[in-house]
Amino acid sequence: MDKRTIVVALGGNALGNDIDEQKVAVAKTAGVIVDLAQQDLNIVITHGNGPQVGMIQTAMDNVVVRYKNYKQVPLPGSIAMSQGYIGIDLQNAIKYELLRRGIDGKVSTILSQIEIDKNDPAFQHPTKPIGRFMTKEEAEINEAHGIPCMEDAGRGYRIVVPSPMPKRVRELETVKTLLRAGHIVIACGGGGMPVVEEDGQLHGVNAVVDKDNVSCLLAQKLDADQLIILTAVEHAALNFRKENQVWLKDITVEEAKRYVAEGHFAPGSMLPKVEASIRFAESKPGRRSLITLLDKATDGLAGKTGTHIHI
Repeated sequence: MDKRTIVVALGGNALGNDIDEQKVAVAKTAGVIVDLAQQDLNIVITHGNGPQVGMIQTAMDNVVVRYKNYKQVPLPGSIAMSQGYIGIDLQNAIKYELLRRGIDGKVSTILSQIEIDKNDPAFQHPTKPIGRFMTKEEAEINEAHGIPCMEDAGRGYRIVVPSPMPKRVRELETVKTLLRAGHIVIACGGGGMPVVEEDGQLHGVNAVVDKDNVSCLLAQKLDADQLIILTAVEHAALNFRKENQVWLKDITVEEAKRYVAEGHFAPGSMLPKVEASIRFAESKPGRRSLITLLDKATDGLAGKTGTHIHI
């Protein structure tokens, strides 16, 4: 692939929280993606699915309660549903935006499976928030029924599940083939479906792979030039939301590691974004990571804004 390759990880603000919000959000997001596409780049898009997979899982659980002849849908199945549910809206929005600008472009969504280690220590310590935000009282009721919850970056409480590290993107060659054919590719939605291989078969695992971690892995395996993580803020920050807050603009991997060690980034929020950015930036000379706001993606790619992490 002669063109530069970027992996763009979309945060929840790019997708909305329900079907109506999603239609509006992906239309805006499509404009950003096509702006990037017009810079002659190979583009792979990943995305989160926290609210969506929580909504789907809750709906599936309610069906089982109401109709006794239905069986429980495991979390990997709900993740697969969310990949299709989000992917088709995002794919069609990008196709429409390309058409609106008179560009003959192709877009494809790949349902992605992510191989993990069944002995990953994450299974002993659930940390990944999914689903809708709850009050403290709702979270306490869940905890009383054995459903772990956590407070999520000052925005409310959410259910948490294990978040093992990704080891292999099973559909990697499909992504490469589509990129070579000129497609914008949507892959690893919601971190992908976590699976383990046993006797040549893939089996789903009740967990969620962090979308920033899998985006980092995918970017490395594609030999991408840049990993772009789009989120709700223009820059990562030291002392976030405190009087002595400092926005980070251009930092080295070593500086970023020091800030992580000092505890500046919230677990389940900015921390995985910074850690994934570090891993990608240090994986090969010349690779760079960018964390910025969705609306600032083009300016960020041009070096005008955002948090840039590099060796």
